[in-house]
Amino acid sequence: MMICRKTYRKFLLGLLAVSLLGLGVYDYFRERARIPDSYVQTEGEPGPAEPDFPVTAQITQSVTEASYNSRSGKSYQISYRYLGWMPLKETEVTVVQKTCVIPGGIPVGIYMETDGVLVIGTGKVTGRDGLTYEPAFRLVQAGDYIRSVNGQTIREKEELIEAVQEQGSEKVVLGLERDGRSFEIRLSATDTEEGFRLGIWVRDNTQGIGTLTFLTEDGSFGALGHGINDSDTGKLLKLSEGKLYDTSVAEIHRGEPGTPGEVAGLIRYRESLICGEIQENTEAGIFGTATEHLREQLPVETLEVGYKQEITRGEAWIRSAVSGEVRDYRIEIEEIHSSESDVNKGIVLRVTDPELLALAGGIVQGMSGSPVIQNGKIVGAVTHVFINDPTKGYGIFIENMLDPQGKS
Repeated sequence: MMICRKTYRKFLLGLLAVSLLGLGVYDYFRERARIPDSYVQTEGEPGPAEPDFPVTAQITQSVTEASYNSRSGKSYQISYRYLGWMPLKETEVTVVQKTCVIPGGIPVGIYMETDGVLVIGTGKVTGRDGLTYEPAFRLVQAGDYIRSVNGQTIREKEELIEAVQEQGSEKVVLGLERDGRSFEIRLSATDTEEGFRLGIWVRDNTQGIGTLTFLTEDGSFGALGHGINDSDTGKLLKLSEGKLYDTSVAEIHRGEPGTPGEVAGLIRYRESLICGEIQENTEAGIFGTATEHLREQLPVETLEVGYKQEITRGEAWIRSAVSGEVRDYRIEIEEIHSSESDVNKGIVLRVTDPELLALAGGIVQGMSGSPVIQNGKIVGAVTHVFINDPTKGYGIFIENMLDPQGKS
């Protein structure tokens, strides 16, 4: 009987030890995930706040000359430890001069041409003989870019169609790019009632409406807060060239749970109404150079940039022209994910402004890029709406739109 009791006690103690170890490991990795890999600190502003127990922090590297976003800056490192002794994470803090931008909030029409002809799918075609063929089966994939036909560079789908017709029944050589790798394939077009067909569905441009986030003093712009992906493949579109156009809000389709709303706008595709040249399409948004026409639409007011460690839960504002005029709408910042791997989901926000709720039901498509403002600083931009709750959405930290590395 005594042996059984001792064995039982050992079992309980062992179970307790394993449970405590498991909780410790869970807490270790939870705390590690909460600490960002890097901070940006405005010169003269306080650095990252002291962590709560069981994490301790110590500056482990002297301030050194470095660079950030093409500006002269200084950096130092903070070493975080768990329970005061176990290494947790090394975080680099970059100190920069105060940065100011002109906040946007106005709608912009977006027109973008792809760098090559994008394949969105393949399918079957019916030949003149009545039989079904699939010439591109297993040779071409959705997401491929067709760069050339028979050695000739192409940029538009009309050029692809014309080249295939000219080749007729002879084999066609397509120059493809897939996941950064270039190669060639040979295939034969099918003679159909409509001409020679490869059974490849393609796209060479896209257009839509978004919101301007900011202008810089040198005339550069940032918009959307997320990249432009192809609607069929879901992949980030490779940009050849693109433009922003003057746009006005025509109608608002309210968001409802399960059904995202949207801004219906009137885009004026005229040379005189070009607002900017799009030069980059990245995960953090679209970027380029603004025209004088765009700069004239914004006030001269500038706002200081606020970095992620300055953001707090609570009241903030989003700037939008969803009503037809630019104004600020009240929101609540509910969560701040400083170490979120998805660059577009650093902030979770909820719309609380009665007017915006009555007008749009919350956040709607087309509001992506609306600046997020807190304590008089621009701290981020709206990126996505929660499908099942249009009053809530995600936002990107503004530093990820300003930092070239954040736009990769």
